[in-house]
Amino acid sequence: QVQLAESGGGLVQAGGSLRLSCVASGSIFSINIMDWYRQAPEKQRELVATITNDGDTNYADAVLGRFTISRDNAKNTVYLQMNSLKPEDTAVYYCHVRAQPRFRRVGDYWGQGTQVTVSS
Repeated sequence: QVQLAESGGGLVQAGGSLRLSCVASGSIFSINIMDWYRQAPEKQRELVATITNDGDTNYADAVLGRFTISRDNAKNTVYLQMNSLKPEDTAVYYCHVRAQPRFRRVGDYWGQGTQVTVSS
């Protein structure tokens, strides 16, 4: 199986920056897509940014130009650098990967989430 551990959330003032990290561990054969999602109170979970194993990225319009997703394949780690944070970025941020454990089928795996709070 694949386990995900997120870190880097916290409280920051508007205009500030945070960097989220997510490490995948376990018996991993390969990791394809790595994503960050977020869910604000009383709202649906939404995709924030995606990065493929080739390094292609895609961003939600709301974060384009402010957030940067990257990954270190050697460390099975994905990062989300968040700059110029706004109060509306406040949410629980979840790491997601599409990965194949050894001797098993490709599956979707989620982290526990890390809280990001942006004060005005």
